[in-house]
Amino acid sequence: MRLARNLRQRLRLPATRRGRRRALWAVVAGCVLALLPVTWVYAAAEPRLREVRDVPSAPVAMVFGAGLWQGKPSPYLAHRLDAAIELYRAGKVRVILVTGDNGRTDYDEPDAMRRYLTDHGVPDNRVVSDYAGFDTWDSCARAKRIFGVDRAVLISQGFHIRRALALCGAAGIDAYGVGVDAVHDVTWYGGGAREVLAASKAALDAVVRPSPTFLGPHEPGVERALSAAERGQG
Repeated sequence: MRLARNLRQRLRLPATRRGRRRALWAVVAGCVLALLPVTWVYAAAEPRLREVRDVPSAPVAMVFGAGLWQGKPSPYLAHRLDAAIELYRAGKVRVILVTGDNGRTDYDEPDAMRRYLTDHGVPDNRVVSDYAGFDTWDSCARAKRIFGVDRAVLISQGFHIRRALALCGAAGIDAYGVGVDAVHDVTWYGGGAREVLAASKAALDAVVRPSPTFLGPHEPGVERALSAAERGQG
């Protein structure tokens, strides 16, 4: 009872009108500050969202990891890969960069993504794997700094694609994004709620531009895959 009484006393509005006005403005200011990162993400990304049928051509499609089920792409990830396959078959991209988590030996998103693509007809020499795409910023920063990607089509679900576009833009990639459809299930709603919180980290990453978790030497995989595409190999 004493604890509840103390809590009510602490939450009690100020006694004076001026105090209540200040408290109200403080709440409003806090809400505005909390929404600024989300507003930035939407403002940066909205002009660059497209459908598969009308997205501009680019050398590279980037597919972000979205989890594995028993070593195979989850349904969400499979939808992303299906969109990449559609873009490749339409001639809108020449190389597919799969970026995901391979932080432990028993979990390998990029290789599972590669197998899915090659099983669906994409030549193996047109797929490049980034094994250290531990989060969206790492994937974007490594695509630019390690793999030399300057222009790309990003592929993810609608709840994530805006943040991916904003971060890849901050990393220096001229990107358009395709937000693939998804069933509005618990995962979808959870992902949407997570994006509100992730927007703050994204804004910080865009300002600070930290080095990715792993930043090694330049990897020529994308360049080699593009050269193979120009030579008509595969």
